[in-house]
Amino acid sequence: MNGWFDLAETIRRLGRDPEVRALIIAANPEIGGYQAGVDIKELAADPTKKSLIDVNHGCRETFAAVYDCEVPVIAAVHGYCLGGGIGIAGNADIVVAADDATFGLPEVDRGALGAATHLSRLVPQHKMRALFFTGTTVSAQELLSFGTVERVVPRAELMDAAREIAATIAAKSPLVIRRAKESLNAIDPVDVKRSYRFEQGFTFELNLWGDSDELRQSFVEGRDADV
Repeated sequence: MNGWFDLAETIRRLGRDPEVRALIIAANPEIGGYQAGVDIKELAADPTKKSLIDVNHGCRETFAAVYDCEVPVIAAVHGYCLGGGIGIAGNADIVVAADDATFGLPEVDRGALGAATHLSRLVPQHKMRALFFTGTTVSAQELLSFGTVERVVPRAELMDAAREIAATIAAKSPLVIRRAKESLNAIDPVDVKRSYRFEQGFTFELNLWGDSDELRQSFVEGRDADV
């Protein structure tokens, strides 16, 4: 759980640093994907629900840190980008993706809700609903066609593409760029932090019922859920 809070603090610290002009959030290229969200096994093993509450707070802190970062944030996505990965990429200012990247929210299948706020920043409204209800994924190429991914490149070229965009931003006046980031956030039609917090309330409500526990446990045990 601490990883979420550590990431949030790192993003905030770098954003406050006057020497930083743009920030790239990428994953270790040696692993299979960008981010897969929370540890379902850990949540299923905790009958007190404290782990669920803690991770909800951690996700909220990280997503907010990305959105509020004082400099533009570039998400460089490869492989699977699910759950918490959608929260990071959706709140980033610019997304570049490897040609193997896929994006989705399997939350409904895990007895949870959330991050539809952020998925809505990546795909049109009806596509978001279809992805959310079915738990299916969308490719980087599809997001490119929507205009929400800036560039799709071979995986080996992902960081070069992200750094090229970051360098273009870094060459501009840092004062202007920081004020530009603040002004763009101020005119957003949706308050993403409040919207996501509202979604989290439904996740908590679901955990007062039995379906969420059964869906998590069935995932851990690799069987079909009894719902």
